[in-house]
Amino acid sequence: MRRLALSVICTAIAASCLNGAAQAGDYSRAGGYAVLIISRERLQVSTQCEIGLYLQDELTARLDQGQSASFNLPPGEVSVRLATVGNKTCQPGINQLDGQRLQLRAGEISRYRISQTNAGYKLIPAPSMN
Repeated sequence: MRRLALSVICTAIAASCLNGAAQAGDYSRAGGYAVLIISRERLQVSTQCEIGLYLQDELTARLDQGQSASFNLPPGEVSVRLATVGNKTCQPGINQLDGQRLQLRAGEISRYRISQTNAGYKLIPAPSMN
């Protein structure tokens, strides 16, 4: 049930992002969508807390260990930020303000994994599934 709710929320937010982009210009005629897949592997991040995935500073997904989220987005640059979310024990003292900028290309699937560094959470390219 929770995964279904997460899927519905992700789809709604992605659709909202796409509707905004469509108003700025018809990207579908320029080559289609880009697919962004972000995974949280079981051993990459030590926290038991959910990790919030923010696209363009909007919370778009909450990932537990072993979960992933995928988005159909317009090509171009997207800002991605990661932070722990959840109850009081999962809230960090200071939220991670710095995000990463990813360049998405129409027709391509971009895969990333969440990793943990001294500076916080970071996306690293994941191997292709080919």
